Amino acid sequence: MKTLVIVAHPNLEASNWNKAWVEELQKQGDITIHHLYKEYPSENIDVKREQLLVEKHDRIIFQYPLYWYNMPPLLKKWFDAVLLYNWAYGPEATATTGKEIGVAISTYGTAESYQPTGSNRLTLEQILAPIQASARFISAVYLPHFTVNDTSDVTPERLAQSSKAYVEHIKTIKPVTVAQ
Repeated sequence: MKTLVIVAHPNLEASNWNKAWVEELQKQGDITIHHLYKEYPSENIDVKREQLLVEKHDRIIFQYPLYWYNMPPLLKKWFDAVLLYNWAYGPEATATTGKEIGVAISTYGTAESYQPTGSNRLTLEQILAPIQASARFISAVYLPHFTVNDTSDVTPERLAQSSKAYVEHIKTIKPVTVAQ
């Protein structure tokens, strides 16, 4: 299975978690890493190039820090620009049919804060529902997300464990089954 990880971190060099994840992914020979902010610093997305990247891969993972309960702005722009009518959805669309789509996010909040009784009042599943709905809309298969919470608690051991777990997640994840 050919995997594409689209990294959408506005300042990857300053990130402990996303940077460590990318470094671990780079050790894998079978994962393509694509840095949106590095590739498009002026935010002018090459739609054809992005579509070709998606077409060449079976599994697409969007990796980013959670921003205001959402994705960073350039990734949202990517969704709007790349997932076009009659390419990703619509009567003639086939490019994303059957592709697997997943998310890997880092959050500042603790796991407990992403519960109905926690300070955020929402679970990560609820926060990520728009991506799951988008995957379904473009006839892709949604994968369970990978998360590291409480990113202020940085230790070398925790970074290493999370990075290895992330690679394992990408390689072994199975689709989410959703009741119709």
